[in-house]
Amino acid sequence: MTTSHTSHAPHASQAEHAHHATTLVIGAAGTTGRRVTAGLIAEGRRVKAAGRAPTPQPGAQSVRFDWNEPATWAGALDGVDRVYLIPPTGSPDPAGVMLPFLRQARAAGVCRAVLLSSSAIPAGGPAVGRVHEQLPALFEEWAVLRPSWFMQNFAGSAPHARTIREHGTILTASGDGRVGFVDAEDIAAVAVRALTDDQAPNTDLVLTGPQTLSYADAAAIIAEATGRPVVHRQLTFEELRDRWAAEIPLEFATMLAAMDRAIADGAEDRTSDAVERLTGRPPGTFRAFVEREVRTAAHD
Repeated sequence: MTTSHTSHAPHASQAEHAHHATTLVIGAAGTTGRRVTAGLIAEGRRVKAAGRAPTPQPGAQSVRFDWNEPATWAGALDGVDRVYLIPPTGSPDPAGVMLPFLRQARAAGVCRAVLLSSSAIPAGGPAVGRVHEQLPALFEEWAVLRPSWFMQNFAGSAPHARTIREHGTILTASGDGRVGFVDAEDIAAVAVRALTDDQAPNTDLVLTGPQTLSYADAAAIIAEATGRPVVHRQLTFEELRDRWAAEIPLEFATMLAAMDRAIADGAEDRTSDAVERLTGRPPGTFRAFVEREVRTAAHD
């Protein structure tokens, strides 16, 4: 039956393409990566879950991937047409490894790339800002997610969570500066839309929660929800830098401390409607996050 000229053919092929689309999720065991993987699988999408030590995830194909081992790239890219990009952790120059990978990805048939960056880093800015700048030239379909500070920084094994548990303190050099803390669940929900919607965003998206809070506000909400005293303790830029430098390279420690100084100067005092615009639901509140991920842990 040769009905290849019917008007339905293009739609059928688009639907078929969407069905066969495979997304490579880099950093699939991480804070956003595991949530993006779960979100894609929940929508019936094919996922290759990539990491240095492949972690099995229900419904996904695990694949080994290391930014610093280009030999792992081709296998990860095999059969993939879209990719969620988590930059290499702690690298002051992620573009050095990411751009060669992205050129290889394009050559391998990847048509859509969604990059996790930061609200603090514009296109052409430091670190991942250089990758952001190049993305539109590499892929016709793209998005850069620029979330504000993660609410998850106060949970699990994150540094703030550690000092809250051990000393009842949150240590920053951010003064009374306010931050539009955003839930990783919302970042992942936006990523899933950016990866799967018929039309890619083709822009960068600043992602925030519904309100801005100072670290003192955050401490008060955590104290109220957990019933334990938590306070925000102010450090100077130098104190914070030296504290970080005990654990990570000085250049990176200086960059993190500078980000706190920018918060003090008001750089993060903003909210955006991007989460609601892309997902159709308002972003989660800090209080809801604390009740879900911090309060339960405090009483374990």
